[in-house]
Amino acid sequence: MSIRTAVSATALALVTALAMTGCVAGEDAEPQAAAPSAAGDEAAWSADTLDVDFATYNPLSLVIKDQGWLEETLGDDVTVNWVQSAGSNKANEALRAGAVDVGSTAGSAALLARSNGSPIRTIAIYSQPEWAAIVVPEGSDVTSVADLAGKSVAATKGTDPYFFLLQSLEEAGVPLDQVEVQNLQHADGRTALEQGSVAAWSGLDPIMAASEAESGTQLIYRNIDFNTYGFLNATQDFLDASPDLAQVVVDAYEKARAWAQENPDEVVAILAEVAGIDPTVAEKVIVERTNLGVDPVPGDAQREVLEVVGPIFVESGDVADQATIDTALDELFEPTFAEKADAGNVAG
Repeated sequence: MSIRTAVSATALALVTALAMTGCVAGEDAEPQAAAPSAAGDEAAWSADTLDVDFATYNPLSLVIKDQGWLEETLGDDVTVNWVQSAGSNKANEALRAGAVDVGSTAGSAALLARSNGSPIRTIAIYSQPEWAAIVVPEGSDVTSVADLAGKSVAATKGTDPYFFLLQSLEEAGVPLDQVEVQNLQHADGRTALEQGSVAAWSGLDPIMAASEAESGTQLIYRNIDFNTYGFLNATQDFLDASPDLAQVVVDAYEKARAWAQENPDEVVAILAEVAGIDPTVAEKVIVERTNLGVDPVPGDAQREVLEVVGPIFVESGDVADQATIDTALDELFEPTFAEKADAGNVAG
């Protein structure tokens, strides 16, 4: 599919007029769209660049990038820079460093980042995935989480698979200090498992699904309740300075959500191409393990999940105390953009 790069002046004027009708607000106030420029009838975007991530664990980001909706809506006045995130930890690093304005993480990773001082806000929910599980080689004598005691397990710290592992160990009554956690990026965790360097891997799709199909690895423990939703996050500085662009991104996500549910085969093809995996593997990820039909507004459902994960941060030493987590959870969600989302404001 080709990326369309131009939009008519009439359509651009309509989009920008709808997106920018107020003034910049701070964190404690409801965000407003940027004011129109006084130079003419057309509104000016608040910035000339937009840095946004895409990730194979975030199918909607792949759809938006593939279809070129951001570029078409923003026209020639805003350059859209796409940055790939290899995991939630990398997306959080990019957000903290200012390398991206909007980044995709798991809910657990967003809460951890906010608890540790990163001024991010969750502006939309992009999926409810079952993207993490405990994986072992074919024929392994490890057949349950309880068998991980005394074993080495690969996991990417600061991501949902890592917190999936912690929750799984707690449920099975295995103390964390009885497991050697090797902190490896997701793809490296797969390699370590398949080469026999670790007994198990807390994996992430689509890498995990590819390992199953290509190497015969097996999922010995699954629990969708231990997966903490897909969170779309933005830096507070970006939301303060460019609420108009933030709204365009969230609007594009809602357009992608509807498009993806109407065109699952095309989503599978896009994921397969970007991730370099067989379409049958991509189909398993999209059709069997990803629920895109969720409410995009961050709220009670996500808070309930994170209230379970939060205390584990303290037990594992990832956050100093529960009070810090409680404060971060109170400050994390910024639902205004998702509440106002209008896919019709996106060109294409």
